[in-house]
Amino acid sequence: MPKVRVRGFSISLDGFGAGPEQSLEHPLGKKGEELHKWLMGTRTFHAMTGQAGGSSDTDDQYAAAMLKGAGAFILGRNMFGPIRGPWPDESWKGWWGNNPPYHAPVFVLTHYPRSPIEMEGGTTFHFVTEGVEAALERAAAAAGGLDVNIMGGVSTMRQYLVAGAIDEMHLAVSPIMLGRGEALFAGLDLPAMGWSVTERAAADHAMHVVLTKH
Repeated sequence: MPKVRVRGFSISLDGFGAGPEQSLEHPLGKKGEELHKWLMGTRTFHAMTGQAGGSSDTDDQYAAAMLKGAGAFILGRNMFGPIRGPWPDESWKGWWGNNPPYHAPVFVLTHYPRSPIEMEGGTTFHFVTEGVEAALERAAAAAGGLDVNIMGGVSTMRQYLVAGAIDEMHLAVSPIMLGRGEALFAGLDLPAMGWSVTERAAADHAMHVVLTKH
């Protein structure tokens, strides 16, 4: 049965999924890139970004699973780009160049309408202004019986967690502390919400933890 999953979401030891002061220069907030050290050295990430080489270790196994089995994706607007407020024009098309790694429909949550963007490789960005429930309905319909992956950011994940819509989460806990930023689980009682740890694996740059809702 298709599921709604979070895969490959990085958090710090103190529970932040992004650093403070996000900008074009610091898309993940200051020090935010350090959260993703586990991913950036993998063979999977190198292939996604047109590079050769990379590790084929435990980190790479989890990296390779990030996009597998998904027929559609959901992104918060901050994950799509640094622009805030109304779209000034149609020039910004995401962080990933002409061929984003999704190769499937991607639904971007925003308060400001924008026409869909067809990219190379089968990725089409759709902009949803009606909220998280509408985005999930559209993503599930577009997924063609496959999973829907929620890629973040923190605000988007928290909304779906509170709504009880997520079935499984893979978190990569990076051995750094950010001190401030966007806290993923602040005020949420995961055990009371039915979550438990069902898998864990230590790697050089992260502790990989899979949580499943029962």
